Amino acid sequence: MSLPAVSIVVPVYRSEGSLRPLVERLDNIRGDFDDFELILVDDGSPDDSWSVVSELVDGVGAGWIRGIRMSRNYGQHNALLAGIRAARNPVTVTMDDDLQHRPEDVARLVAALDDDTDLVYGQSDVEEHKAWRNVTSRLAKAAMASAVGGEMAASTGAFRAFRTHLRDAARNSHDPYVSIDVLLSWATTRVRTVPVTMDQRSIGESNYTVRKLIRHAVNMTTGYSSSPLRLVSYLGFTCSVFGVLIFIYVVVRFIIDGGSIPGFPFLASIIALFSGAQMFAIGLLGEYLGRMHFRSMERPPYVVREQIGAPPRRRSGDVTPEER
Repeated sequence: MSLPAVSIVVPVYRSEGSLRPLVERLDNIRGDFDDFELILVDDGSPDDSWSVVSELVDGVGAGWIRGIRMSRNYGQHNALLAGIRAARNPVTVTMDDDLQHRPEDVARLVAALDDDTDLVYGQSDVEEHKAWRNVTSRLAKAAMASAVGGEMAASTGAFRAFRTHLRDAARNSHDPYVSIDVLLSWATTRVRTVPVTMDQRSIGESNYTVRKLIRHAVNMTTGYSSSPLRLVSYLGFTCSVFGVLIFIYVVVRFIIDGGSIPGFPFLASIIALFSGAQMFAIGLLGEYLGRMHFRSMERPPYVVREQIGAPPRRRSGDVTPEER
């Protein structure tokens, strides 16, 4: 029994060494599906990744591999969004380009899309990254929990299969700070996980740094959730209560001792506490205002420089994302 038609979307960045073995392994499994296409999205890679993509499209991948080249580097999720919008088959699978996600597990993810499931994540029980990366990844998932809920945030990952129509949730999304998992959470709550094995990266190094992962966590928190604003409200309330308690303490000491509380350290500590709380609140509000400013400029989430490979087939009633 063959599996439904599938579109594989792979964001490409500094992966000239891993693309050929990735395509070779995907070529071995594509006969298991009614239709199979691979979309390689070059996210402004500074190496020769695009040359490799072009070679694969013209060679072994003729007719089933398509290449999309971004005009510059926009980020992994932006590149994924471009590929997802270009997918032509009813099921879309996203995976990394570093061979940590096994192509042989694609069929397991697609098979798990039953009548009660729209989105499947491949989840590994073993942490496959270095310690610092695992810590920052957990930080990013904690930030995501404020936007999509803790249960779904714990399941998320870059290896996912979903029904392509879920991309309609991002039809009008023009936010330059994109999170695919948040967009998918807007479209469905029918989510499950499938255990998979993640291989160690054998070619190249991860392009994610601590700074990038922390920034991604901040983007998700301030871009898709109001939790930080509630945090500021709680902080303001706490500082107000603390201030009232200090005022009562000062008044009681004045009544009992007949004088004010001596000591510069006490006064300096109070000023530092409240000043810090105010600066934190102002900075957080500024982050939200900055996002509103960037969105008002209508910056595109990505710009496609060129596309190669077979154009998408048009079925009766199909509408491309550009025509919507």
